[in-house]
Formats: sequence, structure tokens, C-alpha cells
Amino acid sequence: MSDILTSPRPSRFGRAVGFRLAGIGAAVPPRVVTNADLAGLGCDPDWIVARSGIHERRHVDPDTATSDLAAAAGEAAIAQAGRPRADVDLLVVGTFTPDMCIPSTACIVQERLGLEAPALDVTAACAGFAYALVTASQFVAAGTSRLPLVIGADANSRVVDPEDIKTWPLFGDGAGAVLLEPCAPDESGREHGLLAFALGSDGRGAGLLACPMSGSRQPPSTEGLARRDQFMKMDGRAVFKWAIRLAEENIRAVADRAGLPLDHVDLFVLHQANARIVDGVRESLGLPADKVFMNLDRYGNTSSGSIPLALEEAWRIGRVGAGSTVVICGFGGGLAWGTAVWRL
Repeated sequence: MSDILTSPRPSRFGRAVGFRLAGIGAAVPPRVVTNADLAGLGCDPDWIVARSGIHERRHVDPDTATSDLAAAAGEAAIAQAGRPRADVDLLVVGTFTPDMCIPSTACIVQERLGLEAPALDVTAACAGFAYALVTASQFVAAGTSRLPLVIGADANSRVVDPEDIKTWPLFGDGAGAVLLEPCAPDESGREHGLLAFALGSDGRGAGLLACPMSGSRQPPSTEGLARRDQFMKMDGRAVFKWAIRLAEENIRAVADRAGLPLDHVDLFVLHQANARIVDGVRESLGLPADKVFMNLDRYGNTSSGSIPLALEEAWRIGRVGAGSTVVICGFGGGLAWGTAVWRL
């Protein structure tokens, strides 16, 4: 872990402009799980709040999967945009909790939504939405997509161990979606889209956040089930330290690449991992509290769903709108990260 903090891997920077936000939507399960509901597991409600800032989260019912959340969020984004679904020509889904190994969750969502479009999953854990957004933006910038749908969705309650009181209270389930469309610069000549972005990964930290029995390395077995290896394992302390440093440095670097002072950004929407992480990054950047959006107190860490879920709420309540400039920053397992200065 010391190597990751003292000699971090570099990011790859880029830019993708010429598109704007055409529609946005979100979906969460109806079942609310409060901190008091977890008391039977030995989780003190006040301890959870002090450690994470989380008061409640949403969990899917037994018959609900990631694709159900993703499809609902996508449906909402299409409806909000008022565009014919026949116009959607690309679907990119960021998730690390797919319905199954084969087929991709995106293909399931594509069928559910009735889209005539290629569909693919992007797996980058809690940076999944940022990776998916950058992926789709390249298609728009290249002129090969006119209306891509980008979704971040995860059903974390399926992969987090309910007997692990250090991680179970932190995670929730949810999804968010955005629809993008090409556009020219506005009347003042300002471009829309990703004015600058950075993607990076550091496999040295792969073991800090992993689900051991979920692929070809360790196929399902009776022995693995006995060790509860089907559930995610997380070194929370190490990830916490890495995330604060990574997010601060990455946000500064991307804003500098965009030529935009931090005080010219309308809103910062960080991955909703933990209130202490978000506050730590905010304080390191010297930002006022009203410039950094947080809704994890009601939803917990929804992984790939957290940034679009927060952005949808910010849009719905008027914190941002058409032409606003936001900074998004996702970070998590991989280790992987993605940051962007995005003019909506």
C-alpha cells in the first residue's frame, strides 16, 4: 500500500467535446434499510453515521437484479429527454455486479428497453460510470454515435457479505443514466462535453477490493462458500487513504488541463463512497460545502450508480442545469479512477 501512496500510477488525459446532456434518469429499489434495521447484526446506528455519514440505503428484493435498476434508469432518461427510443444508437453500462457472466448486462437492458443499438458493459467498479461516460463520448466525438445512453448501475447487496459489519452497512443499490447528443458551441463560443478527463488504474492495489470467487481464477466451490469467498473483501483503511489523495490530485490535474479554476466549477459530484472521504477531498481542495454534492446519507455507496444517481438529483432540484460545469470523480476497485470536467 505504501508504494501506491508514494509512487502512484499516472493518469491518461484526454478531451471529448461537441455533445450535451439530452436526458437524465435514476432508479433505486423501494426497500429502505435504515441503520436501526442493522442493529441486529451488531451494527450500532450512531457508529455507522460517525464512520460513514450513512443513515439509510436501498436494497433490491430477491427477484430484482442489476439489469432491472439499469433499465428503469435508462427508461427515465429517455422519457426525460423526450426522444424516440429508436434514435438511441449505443448503450454503455458501467457495472461490476452483472446479472451473470454471460450475456452482458447491457444486452439484457438493450432488450428490455427495446433499443436497436450495440450494447456493452464496462467494468471499473466504482469508477464504472466515469469509464462508461468517456467510452461513449469517444463515439460521439468520432461521429459514430448520435444518441448514446450511458448507465451506471450496481446491486451491491448481492456481493457484500451481510455478516461483515465493516462493509455491509456501507453499500446500497441504485442506478443512474444519461443520454448524450451532439451539439455546437453555444452563443458565447463555449464548448460542451468533457473539457478534460483522466482515466487511470493501478493493479498493485487489486487485492484491496476484490470478490475472490467470481470468475475463472477461483470457480465456485464448496470450500470457497465455506470461506465466504463469493462476497467482496475490502481493506477499508487502505482504500480510504488512497482515495482521498487520488481524488484531490486528479481533480486538480483535470481542472488544470481544462483551463478552469476550481472556483469556476458549478458543482463537484464525487463517487459517494463515504462522507469522510468526500469531506476530506473537499477540505483538501479548499471548497465550500455547497459546491460538493452528497446524497450518500440516503443511498450509501452505490458503486457505478453513485455519480449518475447524485447528478440526477442535483439536476432535478436545480443545483445544475443545461450549460452547468461539473466535475465528476469516480474511484475504487482495480484500483481504477476516472475524473472529468463536464459541461452539461
